[in-house]
Amino acid sequence: VQLQASGGGLVQAGDSLRLSCSASGRISVIRVMAWYRQAPGKQRELVTSITNDGTTRYADSVKGRFTISRDNAGNTLYLQMNSLQPDDSAVYYCHAKSHGTLPAVYWGRGTLVTVSS
Repeated sequence: VQLQASGGGLVQAGDSLRLSCSASGRISVIRVMAWYRQAPGKQRELVTSITNDGTTRYADSVKGRFTISRDNAGNTLYLQMNSLQPDDSAVYYCHAKSHGTLPAVYWGRGTLVTVSS
């Protein structure tokens, strides 16, 4: 499975941005997809995730502002980010995990989001 994230950029506080992650390869093995982010000097953190049955989870810091979604074919993952704040500035990574007791984990290259105040 290959993941390619896009859509990052420089925005102002309060603006919106939508990230996309294109998945290719054996996408049928994917059980859950997620967005992580890593700000300079900080650990990578889980932002949000979505399972094949549509169950979503969000970090408290983004609840009510960010929305994760996936197209019906499962080829593309989205992250709609509204009311962006400077603390949201980070490199955002697309992530996928396969089915199974020893799931495989896939990472895409990150896309940089910078929010100016």
